[in-house]
Amino acid sequence: MGKELKIGVLISGSGSNLQSIMDACSAGAVNGRVVCVISNKADAYGLERARKAGIPALHLDHRAYSGREAYDEALVATLRELDVELVVLAGFMRIITTVLLDAFPMRVMNIHPALLPAFPGLHAQRQALEYGAKVAGCTVHFVDCGTDTGPIILQAAVPVLEGDTEETLCARIQKEEHRIYPEAVRLFSEGLLQVDGRVVTISA
Repeated sequence: MGKELKIGVLISGSGSNLQSIMDACSAGAVNGRVVCVISNKADAYGLERARKAGIPALHLDHRAYSGREAYDEALVATLRELDVELVVLAGFMRIITTVLLDAFPMRVMNIHPALLPAFPGLHAQRQALEYGAKVAGCTVHFVDCGTDTGPIILQAAVPVLEGDTEETLCARIQKEEHRIYPEAVRLFSEGLLQVDGRVVTISA
């Protein structure tokens, strides 16, 4: 087994995807280790998940900085101090600037609760229901300067059932998120992802 991948996770909320990645690392399914969890919100439950796992849990309040770039500069400094190699966004409700993206080119991942490029942005499940979509799902992608526009790594489809609400659809999509996000991190950790423009190829 090769060198252990050092992962930094950015969150704003409960951190259920963070938990799935921590669990996969602990179980040996991912040759990696979460070395820090950073939140812009002090009360994010994901910070408590990290503390329980013995992982440094840091609150970096965006309101203490002059703007998005200044905040991302602080993020980059912290991530570099811990030798982070892959940055994982797990419910991080902040717009990422080029400051962070340039520091970690094609090394920032995000998960979105829709089959991109359909339904980008906020409230993707609600968008799918209002549009009358028959299939929803989730997408792991590399982050670029657009809103949910980066190269797609993995996707999972989830059927929209009769009588679905935003909450019931969200719950089923989350199960798939918890499956494919650790898998995407595993593929990255093993050097199996190649990016050519918009196309991500997975090596055998």
